[in-house]
Amino acid sequence: MVIATALYRGSHLVAGGAVVAQHQRDLLFPWVALGAAVAATALIWFMAARHRRLVSWAVGLDVLLIGCLLPFGAYAWGGAHTQESIAWVMLLGGSASAMAAVAFGARLLAVTVVLLVVTHLAGYLLVDADASVTGAHLNALVFSAVVSWVLTWYLCRQGEQVDSANRRALAAEAQRARFAERVAHHNALHDTVLATLTAIARGGVDANTSMMRERCAREAAYLRRLVEQADDREQASEVRAALEESVRAAEALGLRVTARYHEPPAVPGEIALAMARAATEALNNVRCHAGTGHAFVTAAGDSGRLIVTVVDRGRGFAVGAAGPERAGVPAGAEASAGAARPPGPARPGAGGIGLDRSVHARMRGVGGRAFVDSAPGEGVRVELRWPG
Repeated sequence: MVIATALYRGSHLVAGGAVVAQHQRDLLFPWVALGAAVAATALIWFMAARHRRLVSWAVGLDVLLIGCLLPFGAYAWGGAHTQESIAWVMLLGGSASAMAAVAFGARLLAVTVVLLVVTHLAGYLLVDADASVTGAHLNALVFSAVVSWVLTWYLCRQGEQVDSANRRALAAEAQRARFAERVAHHNALHDTVLATLTAIARGGVDANTSMMRERCAREAAYLRRLVEQADDREQASEVRAALEESVRAAEALGLRVTARYHEPPAVPGEIALAMARAATEALNNVRCHAGTGHAFVTAAGDSGRLIVTVVDRGRGFAVGAAGPERAGVPAGAEASAGAARPPGPARPGAGGIGLDRSVHARMRGVGGRAFVDSAPGEGVRVELRWPG
């Protein structure tokens, strides 16, 4: 409607310019009046472009100056004493009423239309215009406002219906996603916890063996994570699912993992997969080299950035050649100083090819970064960030 009323006013300005250039070019006031109309119009559309709507005060100023006062100025100083000479000034009132219908509420619009009708009727009476000309102009002025108001109301109503349909579609999609997640959880419980409990209940396995105790501990940890996540439906399920697969794979190989997911942001699927694979390599590093059977995985969001950390409290290693201090440098930086690393409890492959190729290179390939923070005897902290 902003564009439509702009075109409407533009057509009136073109018509007014043609009349002035052809019949009133020797008079000063018609050019001043045309310039004032162009300036008022430019102000309205500048404010509309800035605020993405017609601004009420700018439209009100146009109604008062161009719609109401300009006809009397044309009569008093512009020599417009006939209906033909004043008609182009009156014409601008129609576009003024159309813009008022878009910018104002119903009550203020009614007041505006009455004001324009009264002033334009008085202007035509001053020049002794024919009743048919006066009636046709006033009819066009009123119905310009009516048509603009109806179209604005209709478009707003249609927009609200589209927004409502979009909200219903999003709610339905979210409900389907929740149902699919419940089904996945039920299937996972059936294949893990329920299968273990059924085997124990039937007496087919010895519940006191170390293997069965480890299996129960892994599945209890998995069940605990499901319970912790049950009330948080806004988490990025794709990130959580990818990391959960890495955690369960590490647990299947005998590593105990404590995982926490603190509202990780939604990221593209390939990013979630890359970070999960990098986390898998970090967990493998813990299992093979840390000298501890327990790791901690955390996924969280920070200003739209996804941060995944893998921490252990094992023997640690010297990052770079700086010695035992905690360095906190990007993964792979320590590999360049591998020859200078002092002997001691450094892990085979922990700071070299394993972390460099499988973690740092993978994160760099998707626009992320990996950081390793470690010192002998203080464990290792691997932090994965996307975007880097």
